[in-house]
Amino acid sequence: MALTADDVRAACRDQSIRFLRLQFTDILGVVKSVDLPIQQLDKVLAGDCIFDGTAVEGFVRVHEADMRLTPDPATFVRLPWKADTARLICDVGRFDGAPYPGDPRQVLRQTVARAEAQGWRMMVGTESEFFLFHRDAAGKPTTLTHDQASYFDLAPLDLGEQVRADIAAALAAQGIAVEQSHHEIAPGQHEVDCVQLPALAAADQLVTLRVTARTVAARAGLHATFMPKPLNGVNGSGLHVHESLFRGEVNAFHDPEEAEGLSATARHYLAGVLLHARGLAALTNPLVNSYKRLVPGYDAPVFASWSHSEPTQMVRVPARRGPGTRIEVRTPDPACNPYLAIAAMLAAGLDGIRRELSPPPPVEQPADRLSEEERRELGIAPLPADLREALDALADDAVVREVLGEALLARFLAAKSVEWEVYRARVHEWELEQYLGTF
Repeated sequence: MALTADDVRAACRDQSIRFLRLQFTDILGVVKSVDLPIQQLDKVLAGDCIFDGTAVEGFVRVHEADMRLTPDPATFVRLPWKADTARLICDVGRFDGAPYPGDPRQVLRQTVARAEAQGWRMMVGTESEFFLFHRDAAGKPTTLTHDQASYFDLAPLDLGEQVRADIAAALAAQGIAVEQSHHEIAPGQHEVDCVQLPALAAADQLVTLRVTARTVAARAGLHATFMPKPLNGVNGSGLHVHESLFRGEVNAFHDPEEAEGLSATARHYLAGVLLHARGLAALTNPLVNSYKRLVPGYDAPVFASWSHSEPTQMVRVPARRGPGTRIEVRTPDPACNPYLAIAAMLAAGLDGIRRELSPPPPVEQPADRLSEEERRELGIAPLPADLREALDALADDAVVREVLGEALLARFLAAKSVEWEVYRARVHEWELEQYLGTF
């Protein structure tokens, strides 16, 4: 049962809370917060906390500076590493109390509401990969890995085992159930999997996981990074998103009468996600660095294709059936804004259902091994090769545009276009190594 405002008051009293941390997320997925003393609790619960929106990426214009934070009581937790402080995740509203259309959490909330009006309830589970690196003497992050272990290794090879356990314990203290955690394939790379939840709660869970992992790692003298590709020559970090739709308590993706137990609804949804793959990319893979991960040879997708078992495909359909029937979208990386990415994927899937789209045949080998002609015959499109291409595809995708709304879309495209232009104009180390002594 979700907490109410009165429950929050009682919990603050019973747990001797002295400070409140009001947390929200900007359009780029960066977590922000405002801290208040507990004496401001009634004001906070009344949605009367005002902040300057002009200081937050992608928020309001100067003449609309004042914004409101309205906490969601269901997100109340006491921070395990700061026992006198409670965290509340907030929706961002205008000063007059109206919802702010540029708030990513509102975008997901509204997309979920539209799905529920059609009778669908989205459930989301996640697998988050990240690296643990050493810090230098000044406390700054390095790219020196914490260990040289690989997939499913354990101590003493896996030197991050205790940090992972501490992250899982801190998440549990905040009410988040970890399904499993383990060392990933690259040195210093780890994965934490969280159980399936309704879409909004799953996005909140992802934000909490990132904050928790970085905080716990820092307390251990390490740096946890969700950067998609921090190291050359090894796998990057993905965010694998398991998605399903329910009608009431019944998983609409399962139909024992259909081939492989996969319903027509699941196939239509899958086809919609594949159709909009290029338009989704700027949201699921929002950094210049994201596209260094989406290359052949590193268990990451390069084309909008699907399979039952091939890990390099954009979408995989795991073998579990019944209530656990789902699709696994493997394109996203953990730097994405989870509210925008999940909202856009849901809208893409619903578009597939509405239009009764059919997916291309599954490809049970890396799609880059197919010839260009074979991919064309199968209707398999390439994913964007870089952020600029992804931004152009986003601007051309009417379904994803509608999810974001024109105001948020314009601010997102503007911010990301600046990022691309700064990157494009800068001379990088590879260029110096390649050209300086030759030309």
